[in-house]
Amino acid sequence: MFSNIGVVGAGAMGSAISQTVCDNTKKVLLYARRKEVVDSINETHFNREYFPNIRLEDNIFATNDLNDLKDAEVIFLTIPSSKMREVTRSLKDIISPDCVLVNTAKGLEKQSQKRMSEVIKEAIGRPACVLSGPNIAAEMVERTFSSASIACEDEQYLDKVKKALSTPKFKVSASTDVIGVEYCGIIKNVIAISQGICEGMKINDNARFSVFTKTYNETKDIIEKFGGSRKTVDDYCGFGDIITASTLTVSRNHTLGVLYGQKIVIDEEASGILFEGKNTIVIMKDLCKKHNIDCATVDFAYDVIIDRINPKEAFNKFWDKL
Repeated sequence: MFSNIGVVGAGAMGSAISQTVCDNTKKVLLYARRKEVVDSINETHFNREYFPNIRLEDNIFATNDLNDLKDAEVIFLTIPSSKMREVTRSLKDIISPDCVLVNTAKGLEKQSQKRMSEVIKEAIGRPACVLSGPNIAAEMVERTFSSASIACEDEQYLDKVKKALSTPKFKVSASTDVIGVEYCGIIKNVIAISQGICEGMKINDNARFSVFTKTYNETKDIIEKFGGSRKTVDDYCGFGDIITASTLTVSRNHTLGVLYGQKIVIDEEASGILFEGKNTIVIMKDLCKKHNIDCATVDFAYDVIIDRINPKEAFNKFWDKL
C-alpha cells in the first residue's frame, strides 16, 4: 500500500488514473491548473467538467499547487506532450529522489521529435516509466475491466508502477521495451486517423481492413527500425490500443480522420480540441524520411490531413502500395 500517489492533469485520463490507483494508496493527489476544478473535486468529489455523473473515490483530493506533490511516491503525468518538458522541469526540484514519473501522453515533442520518456529524463535526470494501452477514460473512471502496458529501463521503477496500477480489474503487462511501448501509442494516433479517413469516405470493410493489415505490419517494421521489439506490437499497448482507437468513436483522432474523409476541415483553435495525432503525422513523416522507412499509412494520413489531397485520390495511392 502506497501512502501518496500523484496525478498531474485533471482531465478525463487524470480522473481515470486516479480512480484506477485509489485502492493501492492511502491518498491520491490530483493536480489541476484551475482553482474552480480543484474546488469542485474537493467539495463534491465530482470532476464536473469531464464526468459530472461519476463520483470520485473519497481518498482522491485535488490541488493547484505542484509543491503539494513533494511526498508522492509515484506521479502519473496525464498532460499533452506539448506541456511535458515545462511541467517536468517544474517538478524536478519538488519531487523526492525515489519518486517515479509515469507518462501517459501518446505523442512526440514537436521541436526535438523526442519521445516523452526522453523529454522527462532530460528534465529530471533519471528514467521515467511509460504507460500505454486500450485505455478509454470514460470506462476506466467507472473502474470497469481494463489493461495497459508499462515500460521502463529501470526494473525497480517498473515494479513500483505495476504495484501502483494493478487491481483485480486492471491488468498490467510490464517490459523494458520503452521504445516499443511508446511508439505503439504514437503510431496508433496515425493509424486511428487513417482508419477514420477510410470510414469517412465510406470505404467498404474488406478494403478498410485490408489496409489495416498493412498498417499493422508497418507498425512492427517502424518500431523495429527505431530499436524496439516487434513482439511489443502484439501487447495491450499495440494491438489492443490500435484496435480501440481505430474502430471506436471515442477516439478523437479517429473522429478527425472521419471528418477529413468527408472533406470537413477542423479549426482546432476555434474548437479548443487538441488532436495529438495531427502533429504526430508531421513528425512521423519526417522521421520516416530520415530513417529511409517506407510507410504507406503515414503517407496516406499526411496526404489527406496535411496536404489536403482529395481523400479518394490519396486512398487509391495507398491501395496501390498494398
